[in-house]
Amino acid sequence: MVTASPVPAPASETLAEGIARAGSAEQLLRHSPARPTVFPVTAEFSNWRSEQLSWRRSCALLDQSHHMTDLFLTGPDALRLLADTGVNSFARFAPGGAKQFVAVTEEGLLVGDAILFHLEQDHLDLVGHPMVIDWVQFHAETGGYRVQLQRDGNSIVRRGAPTLYRYELQGPTALAVVEQLIGGPVPEVRFFRTAEFEVAGHRVRALRHGMAGQPGFELFGPWAQGEAVHDAILRAGADHDLVEVGAKGYSTANLESGWVPAPLPAVFTSASTAAYRDWLPAARAGSLGGSFASPDIEDYSLSPDDLGYGRSVAFDHDFLGRSALEAVAAAPPRRRKVTLVWDRRDVAAAQATLFDEELPAKFIELPKARYALHHVDEVRHEGAHAGLSLDCGYVANERSFLSLATVAADLADGSEVVVVWGEEPNSRKPQVEPHRQVEVRAVVAPAPFPGYASSRYRTS
Repeated sequence: MVTASPVPAPASETLAEGIARAGSAEQLLRHSPARPTVFPVTAEFSNWRSEQLSWRRSCALLDQSHHMTDLFLTGPDALRLLADTGVNSFARFAPGGAKQFVAVTEEGLLVGDAILFHLEQDHLDLVGHPMVIDWVQFHAETGGYRVQLQRDGNSIVRRGAPTLYRYELQGPTALAVVEQLIGGPVPEVRFFRTAEFEVAGHRVRALRHGMAGQPGFELFGPWAQGEAVHDAILRAGADHDLVEVGAKGYSTANLESGWVPAPLPAVFTSASTAAYRDWLPAARAGSLGGSFASPDIEDYSLSPDDLGYGRSVAFDHDFLGRSALEAVAAAPPRRRKVTLVWDRRDVAAAQATLFDEELPAKFIELPKARYALHHVDEVRHEGAHAGLSLDCGYVANERSFLSLATVAADLADGSEVVVVWGEEPNSRKPQVEPHRQVEVRAVVAPAPFPGYASSRYRTS
């Protein structure tokens, strides 16, 4: 077990300086003193189990106003900047549209993803975790683009109120809630397109999308109008079993929808990202946790195909990383995104070690067990390395402990694997207690998981 104290980082340290101080990118992130990332909203309105059930049984109301970063881009080059840095097609991307924006390095390795809203002509909003926000902001500031930026950090780092409120309605009764909210039929809106409603006397934008196979809308508008809109949603939802979902429940929704929230960005070693490392504050690099341990940070890098983003790559325009991704597209797939269903007995046995006199296993927190911003556990098949488990937690809708992973492309659904849980040696992160590694058996299943669970997993 590691007991030495980390060298404190200067407040103004860049990522490049932090890597040099720590000796490597892996050591910098592995022993980061950053506290666990939390959603800065109410943890539970009732209990996270019942709140999880709501998006499959009635209607969930999830407050997205506080945990994400917005980057507003305006100006004649705003769309060109995003096309230059995004793998997506922008050929027919017009005001009123939205898309999952995916960015890669020159080597075709993943930086991350975010949701991009085309609000008005030459006015866009990029929303998500800071990894892609930072990447696009860097290129905007250093690439000579005619674009103005307004960055609105999440409520952990921001002083004052958010620029926008953002409320998500998901579940079987979500459309009924919206109909009552707007006093009429819900207009026909294509998936990932926006519409405008009037709610409580205010103009509200609404993104049509879904979560875990359920229909829904994401409503957003100026923060000053948010309380009135929120109150109207609660009144409309009272007749349709609306349930407010807190941070604990909301943090697990991605395990059902199959979205990996924070893969490690591949920005730590290559010459092509050196200027970015000189620009990015080390404090924004996050922390690394989990059982997979390699001194070479490049072993953590992923391609878009590894996480199922290959369908988003469009070779109809020039973009950073295009030539590298063309080579990837021409080669056989290396990995694929899956859900791992952890063995309930092994999970229970790991938790039971908390009551042993010997050193226990790493605590498995419920419902979300990820304890670093970038969580990477090793997956083994027949004793050999077979992939990476990237996010894990308990899902009451399936009565299962699940993780999202990227595994060898030829590893079929139904295959039995082992997830290694816990660090060896223990890192110095404040959220890591003295513990020992354990192995947890798991079964490979599709991502998203719910349809497979109802048709095969539960009946097998």
